[in-house]
Amino acid sequence: MNSARSRRSLPKEPPMPPAPAAFANEIEDFIGTLELERGLSRNTSQAYEKDLVQAAHFLARRGVAGWQAATTDDLAAWLHWLADEKFTESSQARKLSAMRMLFRKHLIPTGARADDPTELLSGPKFRRKLPQVLSPGEMEKLLVAPMGADAYSVRDRAMLELFYSSGLRISELCGLTLQQVDLEHGFVRVFGKGSKERVVPLGDKARDAITAYLGSGRLRLVKERTGSELFLSERGKAISRKTVWLIVKTHAQRAGISKHVKPHLLRHSFATHLLGGGADLRAIQEMLGHASIGTTQIYTAVESSRLLDQHAKHHPRNKLKE
Repeated sequence: MNSARSRRSLPKEPPMPPAPAAFANEIEDFIGTLELERGLSRNTSQAYEKDLVQAAHFLARRGVAGWQAATTDDLAAWLHWLADEKFTESSQARKLSAMRMLFRKHLIPTGARADDPTELLSGPKFRRKLPQVLSPGEMEKLLVAPMGADAYSVRDRAMLELFYSSGLRISELCGLTLQQVDLEHGFVRVFGKGSKERVVPLGDKARDAITAYLGSGRLRLVKERTGSELFLSERGKAISRKTVWLIVKTHAQRAGISKHVKPHLLRHSFATHLLGGGADLRAIQEMLGHASIGTTQIYTAVESSRLLDQHAKHHPRNKLKE
């Protein structure tokens, strides 16, 4: 697998210009508070920062002098602009959430604003899409795609097995250390959103793949300054999210899977296949690290949709012609 050349050839997204000066200090202070007091990961706080910087540029172009001067009409115009620019409903909702948090968790408590101009704003109305999943057959094709004996193939096989066995988020997998994996007892200790800890079982196939990786693949990737990171890059450092995305995409293409396969699709597949096999919804919630059972219930809709599709295709009464 010529992964080094592939990774270097990935196009880089142009960096977001810094926030206008009249808005920058409040954004910086707010993001610092989020990371310090709420324990948000750097990836999450960067997403908030990017959304707010983008909003600040819009407001500045509109002639708004700073967050203290922004009105409800200004922010409503910003929401209309997001819709006109074809941002998805989920992106619009996330950006509005970041804006509300800025005012309610920072500007108002610190006395920078006395009122909340986001109070009367309505988020986008959208129908929640069912997450796409791989079928068990497609999943099997993906898992056997990296079949080489080289270090990268052994590593990639262990990562894919772990994704499917334990339903990890990509940030959780990239952040794993050797100490978090207990192969003897068959579990992995994960620190999820908000640094919340949970213990997730390891299936036999994942244990075997990780054991093989630790016994050969990882040893060949270790460099002088390598730490305790579980999955290593070609430079002996913790593997990046971007590299994992590329690895999953590459092996899906090799497996002949036509769907747009990304790491989170494997998490969806994990949960849906567990539910289809009879697992308890509460147990799936715990394994996924969802704070609310409502978030996990989307997978019941996925499974119901699959069953309806199978019924429509295969039940004899659905095949009768008028």
